[in-house]
Amino acid sequence: MGRTGSVSGAASIPLLGPGDPPPVAVLNAGAPSPFLLLGDHAGRAIPRALRDLGLTPGQLDLHIACDIGVAGLGEQLAVLLDACFIQQRYSRLMIDCNRKPGSAAAILAVSDGVAVPGNRDLSAEAAQARHDQIYQPYQDEIARTLDARADRPTVLVALHSFTPAMQGQARPWRLGVLHRGDSPFSRAMLAVMRADLGEAVGDNQPYEMDETDNTIPLHADARGLDYLELEVRQDLLATAADQRTMAQWLAPRLAAALASEEIRRDGR
Repeated sequence: MGRTGSVSGAASIPLLGPGDPPPVAVLNAGAPSPFLLLGDHAGRAIPRALRDLGLTPGQLDLHIACDIGVAGLGEQLAVLLDACFIQQRYSRLMIDCNRKPGSAAAILAVSDGVAVPGNRDLSAEAAQARHDQIYQPYQDEIARTLDARADRPTVLVALHSFTPAMQGQARPWRLGVLHRGDSPFSRAMLAVMRADLGEAVGDNQPYEMDETDNTIPLHADARGLDYLELEVRQDLLATAADQRTMAQWLAPRLAAALASEEIRRDGR
């Protein structure tokens, strides 16, 4: 598929230095599962040169920096499902891989009420560096993986997590399925999970999949792939044991949804 585009086309300034991790981690590459697991917000790294974007360690522990628990959840699911897991290693505060490049939501100067000094008055060159060196390698790795398995059935599963409360409002859902009404697998997974948890599984809650979402539309639409954008409440992923328990609960339900009558009727 090649590169998925750039912000300005100009050469970007160096951003990552010695000791900084690569932007993408791939676990279980080439695995046979039809599921390809994605972690848009799994990481929380920040290049050393940017000095934590001016944030405190406590602020970097918040959900604004990453989807808490998703890295561990994805790693557990990759083992249980024998699936490949591709995860972004840098914080969403550097650049949000699930937002369109150049959009106002891609690099936030304020996130959930927290000012991010290192994102204030960001130059075009600095934004381009984040796109080229953090966003683009992640999306390119997904594209390469999909190219390599083009002759095999694939369902994209984007893993996310959400806070138990947002802007003072409690969120009653344990999990959520985000979709655009065009995904038989999402409908099947929603039905499978609701058979156990009822309305505690949100249908386009706590968020609705819309034009702000980037990774699933970018890769699924062009290739005609089915998908699941799954949200898990963060208190259910607080520890490694919690992540393991959730993965053990999800893995058989993902398999059951894929084998469901609805998916067979759709023919995907």
